[in-house]
Amino acid sequence: MKRVLIIAAGLAGLALLLLGVMTVSPRTQFVMGGALVNAGFRLQDPLHNFDLEKPQLTPQEVWAEFKQQNDLSAKVREQFPRSTEHPLVALLVCMDARIDTSELAGDTRRYYYVVRTAGSVLGPEEQEMLELAVLNGVKVLVLTRHTDCAAEQVAADPEKREQFPRLSAAVNERAARVAEFLKRPLIAERIAKGELLVEQLFIDTRSDHLVAEEPPPPPTAAPTAAGQAPTPH
Repeated sequence: MKRVLIIAAGLAGLALLLLGVMTVSPRTQFVMGGALVNAGFRLQDPLHNFDLEKPQLTPQEVWAEFKQQNDLSAKVREQFPRSTEHPLVALLVCMDARIDTSELAGDTRRYYYVVRTAGSVLGPEEQEMLELAVLNGVKVLVLTRHTDCAAEQVAADPEKREQFPRLSAAVNERAARVAEFLKRPLIAERIAKGELLVEQLFIDTRSDHLVAEEPPPPPTAAPTAAGQAPTPH
């Protein structure tokens, strides 16, 4: 009973906080919303098992847990629908799960198209998708790479290049594909008129910080008890 009262008091306090936030300036409301989102991240981050009760799962169990989470999320969304904004920014980001595009943008609103590919490779289909986004009103394109990228590690390893030849080739051709994209007539015209800004940046995978130059790698971790360094993501 005591636990129920504590939870109820917490929910009531949260409701009062939300009501208070709605009466303040848009900037304060935005910052407070971000703080609440980050509080949710911090609560979930220590829960390392995908299933909260079983550490080892079959593929069918993983899917069942994923579907259950989606059903719960959809029910909440049905009760509290979100507004739909027209994106002003398009992001090209690697598929690495450590990169959270909401944290990258510092914004959970829907002002962002997100194109995710292995190694941030910009293939013909992605080029056309980004051009369509620009045609539909996008004003900023952010083309990213990130530290500790598995696709780049594959391209740099002779043995793995043989195992994954197409991925390796795509990563090695990435700069040429970006140059090709920037020469597309619509993209070049919008850039020349000042109607489109294209930024090519690195993501520090540890912090989701966008920087102009590739950050240095983190300090080498101490060997484990077995004398082996931990396996990277």
